[in-house]
Amino acid sequence: MGILNRLFGKDNNSGKGKKEVKNVPWIPLASMDQLSEIEEKSTQKPQIIFKHSTTCGISRMVMNRFNEGYALDSDQVDLYYLDLHSYREISNEVAHKFQIMHESPQLLIIKNGVVVAHDSHSGISQLNLEECL
Repeated sequence: MGILNRLFGKDNNSGKGKKEVKNVPWIPLASMDQLSEIEEKSTQKPQIIFKHSTTCGISRMVMNRFNEGYALDSDQVDLYYLDLHSYREISNEVAHKFQIMHESPQLLIIKNGVVVAHDSHSGISQLNLEECL
């Protein structure tokens, strides 16, 4: 069982092979009012919305990859997390307000009130956030 425990994270031995857990500065996107705030704040610094399906394995994998590779400072962008199942109406409004067809998972980068870059699924990992800022 040793190898299975290591594969599934149940090996509590000396910490060998454990990945460093990054503290990604997620802001929960949980109200419609925040969309206006995001639009306004995007004139000062870029705003990022990550639309995530909590029941989708692909979405979880993409989010994990995003978290592992995230290297921006909090003064560079604001990073919003949208739980699609809990806030479907907000997700629909994001699509309408920013004129981007809904997908999941999906990442939108907003500057000056408009989406300047977006992608979904494995394309999220290919976005170079620094270039978009």
